Amino acid sequence: MAQAETHYTLPSPQFDKPTKLLIMVAPYYKDIADQLVAGAKSAIIAAGASFDLIEVPGALEVPTGIRLAVNSDKYDGFVALGCVIRGETTHYDTVCNDSSRALQMMGLSGICIGNGILTVETRDQAVARAEAEGQNKGGGAADAAMHLILLARKFSRQTSGIGFKPSSEFIQIAAKD
Repeated sequence: MAQAETHYTLPSPQFDKPTKLLIMVAPYYKDIADQLVAGAKSAIIAAGASFDLIEVPGALEVPTGIRLAVNSDKYDGFVALGCVIRGETTHYDTVCNDSSRALQMMGLSGICIGNGILTVETRDQAVARAEAEGQNKGGGAADAAMHLILLARKFSRQTSGIGFKPSSEFIQIAAKD
């Protein structure tokens, strides 16, 4: 029972410069999606960031929608939301595995994504996880994306002077000598 467990969560991120996220949601189960979105919106606003919201048909389309939005350079990070409830066929496994794998691959390429696509056995499990006043998995996904944004900003500013210099830098140094 997940409800009986206690989990440590990092403090919510805070931004002191403009930060914009895109919430990409599959509203297949509209009531559940609405709760996930409410939690994500609340977390983003509390952090001092802004957001846009786009709906796509299903969980498999969420990664594609995010990948298309990455090309716009309008967003610092992304929140993937939706719900997949096990049915009678293996389609559940395909949707869960493929959507998760696609989001993970984008994350590994440096895109800041919080994955809030619920993968559950029953509607009751989905409702418990989605409720903004409950487990708030939408808010958790938004917080995850925002923590990654802060981490990306931290590492993009750091230079240690270790490693190879780009050839253009080497040519400038050689020209001075």
